[in-house]
Amino acid sequence: MCGQISTVQAPHGDAKAAVEAMSKAMAGRGPDGDGIIDDGRVALGHQRLAVIDLGETGAQPMHDPDMRMTIVLNGAIYNYEELREELHGRGHTFHSSSDTEVVLKAFAEWREKALEKFQGMFALAIHEEESGRVFIARDRMGVRPVYFAEVDGAFRFASTLPALLAAGGIDTRIDPVALNHYMTFHAVVPSPFTMLQGVRKLPPATYMWVETDGSQTQTQYWQPLYGTGEDKADWSETDWQDAIYDSLREAVRRRLAADVPVGVLLSGGLDSSLIVGLMDELGQKDIETFSIGFESFGGEEGDEFKYSDVIAEHFKTNHHQLRISTDRMLPALDEAIGVMSEPMVSHDAVAFYLLSQEVAKHVKVVQSGQGADEVFAGYHWYPPMYEAGDDVEAALASYQQSFFDRSYEEMGQLVSPQFMTGSDVSTEYVDAHFRSPGATTGIDRALRIDTTIMAVDDPVKRVDNMTMAAGLEARMPFLDHDLVQLAAECPAEYKTAQEGKGILKEVGRRVIPSEVIDRPKGYFPVPALKHLQGPYLEKVREAISGQVARDRGLFQPAAVEALLEAPNDNLTPLRGNRLWQIALLELWLQNHGITGPAA
Repeated sequence: MCGQISTVQAPHGDAKAAVEAMSKAMAGRGPDGDGIIDDGRVALGHQRLAVIDLGETGAQPMHDPDMRMTIVLNGAIYNYEELREELHGRGHTFHSSSDTEVVLKAFAEWREKALEKFQGMFALAIHEEESGRVFIARDRMGVRPVYFAEVDGAFRFASTLPALLAAGGIDTRIDPVALNHYMTFHAVVPSPFTMLQGVRKLPPATYMWVETDGSQTQTQYWQPLYGTGEDKADWSETDWQDAIYDSLREAVRRRLAADVPVGVLLSGGLDSSLIVGLMDELGQKDIETFSIGFESFGGEEGDEFKYSDVIAEHFKTNHHQLRISTDRMLPALDEAIGVMSEPMVSHDAVAFYLLSQEVAKHVKVVQSGQGADEVFAGYHWYPPMYEAGDDVEAALASYQQSFFDRSYEEMGQLVSPQFMTGSDVSTEYVDAHFRSPGATTGIDRALRIDTTIMAVDDPVKRVDNMTMAAGLEARMPFLDHDLVQLAAECPAEYKTAQEGKGILKEVGRRVIPSEVIDRPKGYFPVPALKHLQGPYLEKVREAISGQVARDRGLFQPAAVEALLEAPNDNLTPLRGNRLWQIALLELWLQNHGITGPAA
């Protein structure tokens, strides 16, 4: 499936028209079919990417006349066959081989408790005809998104924010809290906020009931708990390696559930290489693997093919290298921004967009390595967090020093006063998260916020947007919730060893060549966006200095000019370009037709 769109509409409104507009805006996410069911008050729409049950019996929206319920599902339930057998034993009959029907029957049998039984990534909505209510839920790790808005007495939700904009009526004023997070919290805007005041997003591991009067209630149904439990207190390091190996292997196996071939996005790093190796162990042959590289720029290499080639050769995969020239990347940048549900400042968004367009020519489903760094402590700021012990203030200071792009005071020198929040909401947010139950040490607090917040609203969201825009489904075994919980219990010293991901590296030595494991840590290199010059710098200058930006008035002109005078000299602690950060926000707003005063 590609995306889910729906409207809960007052009787006098035209729910179907709104859903049709949203559906058209998301056609790329589901090239294999579409459908709308409208009962005059509630309309459910769907764009389909056929992955499980490829025939018409798997089409959506799916209606069950006996239960008088209708469902739309975005994502995949990997254990649907086991659940079907259990439900069959409870008297349910099935008319398809799809996971969507299993979800609908499971909800009828167990109500909200059904969510606890699902292994997978999903955003779903179920309309009960009898009560008129709508049930909406999001998977534990937030791999599949849910955006929603209230417009003229109607409640609307969609898999993307641009789809909501397409139906009209959205309050597009800038949300100061979201702006504060974007400018300070490394461009991470946590749920429920988005950059627009009129759009909110459902948090991960949360379900929502929408009543017939449009009112909503939300309930969180899961969260990982950090710290080693008594049942594992006597485990040796080898015991932990064995358990993580088994759990990761099972996570990869689960994500092979499909009626189409499953490939791998292969960067050549530890994480994606491990996926390839485990798929090979599980008996997958002729695995399709895909890598991307860019032209060198500013003295920086633009590809890591030498590492991905090692894995491709070792496991004899059907490997595809995608080489991107600068003249192709510039127009693709606008296309990538056009499919962003929110401003995504990371340079690799365009890389994932271009890679996805190519991969979709070969397969419909891929596994990808996102989440491993957050789950297994792969970033450089984790060892100092380990040293902070259980001192919350020390942990917060260390985390901010490494991760925050600028202080609240520095933000005030760049952002126009009317968009300031009056207090440092990002620091307050992280501090509250660090102090909440379920994690007691500095590193566990950092791993928890990065796994459940940062990963969701940065790399995971980026991959969802860029892959699904091409009609490609990306599955992320490192965000399997059982694996996440196991890693949360693993002693921190095993995770932070070997400059990060120590225990995962030891697991990797059982599966893949050591030269890939012991290589320097890499990222998706997109040099032309890290070193702004030529046509990229001109695009940035036009975006933030033009009349549209001046009329919006988000940023103070003198501060913008100072950044333009030294376009590559002002970097964040994580080496991000501060000029690119504000330009990307303005480019996103303009791309989506959001003009005029922002307040």
